[in-house]
Amino acid sequence: MSEFNLWVTPLHHTVTEPSPTGGYIEYEDFDCSCDVLSPLLYTLFQDNWHQVGVGHIVQGGVLELEFTAAPKICILYDGYLTVVTEGWHLHLCIEANLGGPHCKTPLELRQQRQVNRAAFYRRFNAEGNPRSWGIDFWNGAGENLMTIFLPNPYVEEENLLPEGKPNLSKLVLYEELRDIYVLGKKPIPFSKNPLKHPYISVCTSSRCLPSQNWKPTFDAIKAAVEKAGLDIEVRTSGCLEVCKLGPVVFYSEDRTWYTRVQPNVAETIVKEHLVQGKKVVTNSYPPESV
Repeated sequence: MSEFNLWVTPLHHTVTEPSPTGGYIEYEDFDCSCDVLSPLLYTLFQDNWHQVGVGHIVQGGVLELEFTAAPKICILYDGYLTVVTEGWHLHLCIEANLGGPHCKTPLELRQQRQVNRAAFYRRFNAEGNPRSWGIDFWNGAGENLMTIFLPNPYVEEENLLPEGKPNLSKLVLYEELRDIYVLGKKPIPFSKNPLKHPYISVCTSSRCLPSQNWKPTFDAIKAAVEKAGLDIEVRTSGCLEVCKLGPVVFYSEDRTWYTRVQPNVAETIVKEHLVQGKKVVTNSYPPESV
């Protein structure tokens, strides 16, 4: 595993695109590797959810979603950042999507899905004044994946402020993030990738039969992890792609799936795999020879 770098190397790449209705958009590209995108997105969604929106902009339509509370889930699974709120969720591929135990993702599709370009943007009006700020992401096929809308000093609670009276304090987040991720003037405010903290998850999906049995497994894993004093998060998750063989468990550090994990098996997984580094092959999936 490569060492986490606190400093982003600037790309020094700015692109200006004219707007069909006058004005233009200025894009400042930045490093879109997972170790750069992870702390940025974690900062936006976990620490500044009350200031940002997410969505998609194309000619003829704009989708914009807002957070009403901190996300219930913010997790990296098989290359996809998944953010779950009370009313909606999003997925953004920021690392290679290798695929589940049943179906591996072809290399060409992996390259297409993953974020291949990211840029801070400012939209300028016909008079050359900036009027909106945000971050855009594109995949390997050049398609726009998602836009993050940053605080706008000209808007207050969906109302435009009087001309000439912007609330410039709302640009603080944009300027702070730009200093870190575009200009490389300040270090990333994390000592390690915040989305790469090891975790072990238990599937709670209704497709994971017998789904009603996940709770004893979860409790057994949590108790065993705490007893062993491990710095590993124990969490629940949605579908882990091995349906009808539940309870299903996934360990993030080495991408191991376990099936039919009853509480006694859960304790063994913690003792042997998480502590000693030896997989419990009798329950690993796909099945391995014992």
